[in-house]
Amino acid sequence: MTPDLLGLPKAELHLHLEGAIRPSTAAEMADLHGRPAPPAGPFHGLGEFVHAYERARDLIGSLDDLHRIGRELVEDAAAQGVVWSEVYLIPPSYSGRLGPAEGVLEAVLDGMRAGTTENSAAGVIVGINRGLPMAAAEESLELALAYRDAGVVGLGLAGDEANHPPEHFTDLFRRARTAGLLAVPHGGEGAGAASVRACAETLGAHRISHGVRAVEDPRLLRELAEKGVCLDVCPTSNVVLQVSPSLAEHPLPAIMAEGVPVTLSSDCPLFCGTTVVEEYQRVHEWLSLDARALADLAEASLRFSACPAPRRTAALARLADWRQGHGGDASWPGRGPVSGVLEH
Repeated sequence: MTPDLLGLPKAELHLHLEGAIRPSTAAEMADLHGRPAPPAGPFHGLGEFVHAYERARDLIGSLDDLHRIGRELVEDAAAQGVVWSEVYLIPPSYSGRLGPAEGVLEAVLDGMRAGTTENSAAGVIVGINRGLPMAAAEESLELALAYRDAGVVGLGLAGDEANHPPEHFTDLFRRARTAGLLAVPHGGEGAGAASVRACAETLGAHRISHGVRAVEDPRLLRELAEKGVCLDVCPTSNVVLQVSPSLAEHPLPAIMAEGVPVTLSSDCPLFCGTTVVEEYQRVHEWLSLDARALADLAEASLRFSACPAPRRTAALARLADWRQGHGGDASWPGRGPVSGVLEH
């Protein structure tokens, strides 16, 4: 019997704003602005995907578009039983074409607030694009610091891992952590286990987006488990972007077997054709996870998030009820204490 996954209270922690545009909204914006709609996956590697992603960003022709995308994202999350979303946004990637980067960030934050209800809300992870000049990376950090009390919850890092390793951004992440922001870089998608290790050790990552190639280093897996560094895993995305040849060959089972904390997310649903509920469903069927194991994944997503404490406490209480209703107890054996920075 399939558990009630829509009713499962959870957070989605690995989601990219432009990759989460509703397909219907993307089609409308393509018509409105006279631009081609981006192609869907599968993609022949990360390079082809990046080109498609840039086309999605090019569909956004105004701050009103960004406001709409932010609002719809939270509305769609609520329909998935997601009580809290953390959304990647890299304002300097708009290169000023919609005005100052502050306006880009504010439009998204305002849109998310417009979609917020008792059941669902969201925060922004301001990202650094590894391939842009270091001045753009500094700009991302300054934006994250300036808006850390207005909806920004973390500093992220995305882009070409192979040519722009995490060590280039050590000081920026140190400053972000000192200011109370989560360190949430990408790693272990386009590069191997060494990239994941650098994210954990050099950048002080609280969570790592993807991180799946950590499986190439068994010692690293053990260290991630011991230190409680969480991996925000997106199995369907990894297959669509050919990080993993197939779901059956995906390293998630080995990662979980080592006790590494993991969460499930959709990454870029516009391109990957999935939702977070469908990710839970796939993992449920693929790994034969029972309701208790699924509840553990949901609980990890809440405990490793920056969800404001009152909202998280209420969600955890609902999750305990869900667990009891599906034949499990209310305990959570997950590893990794939640940093005090999350209690806000």
